Amino acid sequence: MGMEDGSKDVSDFRIREAMEEDVPLILQFIKKLAHYERLSDEVSATEELLRKNLFGERRVAEVILAECQQAAVGFAIYFYNFSSFLGRPGIYIEDIYVDESCRKQGFGRALFDYIVRLAKGQGCGRVEWLVLDWNTPAIRFYETMGAIPMGDWTIYRLTGEALRKFGELPGGNG
Repeated sequence: MGMEDGSKDVSDFRIREAMEEDVPLILQFIKKLAHYERLSDEVSATEELLRKNLFGERRVAEVILAECQQAAVGFAIYFYNFSSFLGRPGIYIEDIYVDESCRKQGFGRALFDYIVRLAKGQGCGRVEWLVLDWNTPAIRFYETMGAIPMGDWTIYRLTGEALRKFGELPGGNG
């Protein structure tokens, strides 16, 4: 269905909110993203976990899907956070991914546009995300949008065994 030069006909393109029946597709995109980022061994998400956390009683994130000619070509996962300095909410983009065969055709930009319009409509003060240092194509793309790196911040993370043991450590609240 692609054009002879390999590009897609984007006249039949849309972005839609994911539904619970999209959980297998969402997990597939998460695994593709992890493979691209060389982090496949870190994926422990399951359909059950995604169903519970994305579509259960307490939804903790939102998912949008990019579709071209009724086939999913990309996705984004985002959630709201809060900036105490701004006194306003923000949106954090956890994941954004477009299938390799569909890149450089505006789908990634369309996913960002959707989230930025949403952020503006909700009175958010900022939209943030992370990018791996080696991912120069993504970094160039983000910079063309006017995004700036926050080089003066270091991310810390408690996960796995360290998270589990945290309350057991001396000085912890047990």
